[in-house]
Amino acid sequence: MKYLLDTDHISILQRGSGPEFAVLAPRLARFPADLAFSIISFHEQVLGSHTFISRARNGTDLIRGYRTLGEILQGFLASPVLPFDSSAAAIADDLRAQRVRVATMDLRIAAIALSRSLVLLSRNLIDFRRVPGLMAEDWTI
Repeated sequence: MKYLLDTDHISILQRGSGPEFAVLAPRLARFPADLAFSIISFHEQVLGSHTFISRARNGTDLIRGYRTLGEILQGFLASPVLPFDSSAAAIADDLRAQRVRVATMDLRIAAIALSRSLVLLSRNLIDFRRVPGLMAEDWTI
């Protein structure tokens, strides 16, 4: 594995259309064995689905919410999903001690990438470039 996809890149793939997808999908297709997701991205997407389902006002919304949740599950089952393990936790703790100003979930994703020497693929380069030693690239441009 060489690349860890941030949640935003995963979301673009899930949409399956648009200008960012048109750039990202062919690039990723060249490296299928080198790509991984993180358990943190799965957590973020499940939280989003949970929120949508909790706010559903009718059966149609519930069906849509649960269909989306099922699609998320299927997508993550089809890809390597990297854990937030003791190595990543130690890196995250160290980054917090250094007062790196990045959102909690982003910090955890960065820690997984750092713990495995992976390049993080994300559109959120402004925040991720605050993380010392993290290699981050935006493959949607």
